[in-house]
Amino acid sequence: MKVDILAIGAHPDDVELGCGGTVAKLISEGKKVAIIDLTEGELGTRGTNITRAQEAAEASAILKISARENLGMKDGFLLNNEEHQLQIVKMIRKYQPDIVFANAVDDRHPDHGKAAKLISDACFLAGLIKIETELEGQPQQAWRPKQVFHYIQWRNLEPDFVVDISDFMDLKLQACMAYKTQFYDPKSNEPMTPIATKDFQESLTYRAQDLGRLSGVQFAEGFTTERLLALKNFDGIIL
Repeated sequence: MKVDILAIGAHPDDVELGCGGTVAKLISEGKKVAIIDLTEGELGTRGTNITRAQEAAEASAILKISARENLGMKDGFLLNNEEHQLQIVKMIRKYQPDIVFANAVDDRHPDHGKAAKLISDACFLAGLIKIETELEGQPQQAWRPKQVFHYIQWRNLEPDFVVDISDFMDLKLQACMAYKTQFYDPKSNEPMTPIATKDFQESLTYRAQDLGRLSGVQFAEGFTTERLLALKNFDGIIL
């Protein structure tokens, strides 16, 4: 299955939190989007890898994702090594995305920055014809995405561009809140974590609102780029 965008996250919920509105918007425009989770999020303080998988499936249904896979890498101990690179290379060649969304280049959780570099390196390697991979016994063709964009997570990084998600903020929040064990629930008896607070839940809205304020829309999500972007024209730019 070829998709337009492959969104990759170190943990289930990274994509929804970082760029769920953008994903929803792209899908509404007829784009095919697949998600790859690198780990099962098994070290998360609240919930289990089983509940996280169930929540990821619910979030995928909300966003109408074309496909979702989990590579089962070790949560908390991601390594940018040949084994992990080749796992992602196979996914890139399988889905042949034009654009890859990846974790924030710098963030509070060490897996996020590690994943950002791991994904970026794999995107480059996937285009090398002398790296041979197979999937289900069949040789894969080399494929390199045209762009790698990094969504913004915990830290307020300066975006290189933002996407207007004003019409999709509610859908983003629904997809994020599908991860019921992870986020604010006053009835929960599980330990409190930074992302389980009411403030974090509210931050999903007020951070998107602030990026919207700066860019002249109601809500926006920010991305950083690995190379300079060139515009073919000014269609789609909010003036």
